[in-house]
Amino acid sequence: MMKLLGLEAYKLRRKRILLMLLLFMGAELAWMFLSMSIYMARHGDSAPWENLLVLAASLNGLFMPILCAVVVSRLCDMEHKGNTWSLLAAASVKSSSLYLAKFICANLLLLLYTVLQAAALAVFGIVNRLDGPPPVALLAALVGGTTLTQLAVTAAQLWLSTRLPNQSFALCLGMLGGFAGMTAGFFPAAIRRILPWAYYTELSPIKTVYDSGSVIYELQTAGVALPAVVLLMAIIIYLAGSRHASRQEY
Repeated sequence: MMKLLGLEAYKLRRKRILLMLLLFMGAELAWMFLSMSIYMARHGDSAPWENLLVLAASLNGLFMPILCAVVVSRLCDMEHKGNTWSLLAAASVKSSSLYLAKFICANLLLLLYTVLQAAALAVFGIVNRLDGPPPVALLAALVGGTTLTQLAVTAAQLWLSTRLPNQSFALCLGMLGGFAGMTAGFFPAAIRRILPWAYYTELSPIKTVYDSGSVIYELQTAGVALPAVVLLMAIIIYLAGSRHASRQEY
């Protein structure tokens, strides 16, 4: 497995994946920081950390599905264009092992993105003197919830990207996922539970409550049920995609 992961990293050396991650992060952080700056200007340069965390979770619902689609598509597109699926099969490389290597590689890249994002949020809050000390536990919960959600989203994207040589379909799924993740709060709870993209906000450590025209930030404890649901969803989608990739003829 380590050799396959090393091979995936080697094949990405000229794909500018890290540059793409930085561009996405720059756009998302610019949106967050501009929104926070406007909020602070209207409220006397005072803002709670909870506001920043809610904004981060909401924008992750928009940006992360699209970023996931791009990363996974880049990982799979090289195999389709070079027709290396059959070559690897001839070299006695199991399709399931290659599938797992791509899944791990994509999630490691997205985990790096999430950790760097949390660090940037902490630096912004400290520099702009948000109310109170940096909430390390809440930032860690944001990273954990985003990463757990990403497992299910990556599994869905990887299944489609390995199945279809034309990666435009996978990118369309990513954009639809971004729309679903951004607007998940407007869906009924029964629908949110079956949409993996909705868990970017469902697993957020902070939620907003509107009371008499004012916004109140409350801690949102994920408990055991919601993480278990999204983890089970990720496992089912991954196993189905891996099984399909193993049985597919290239």
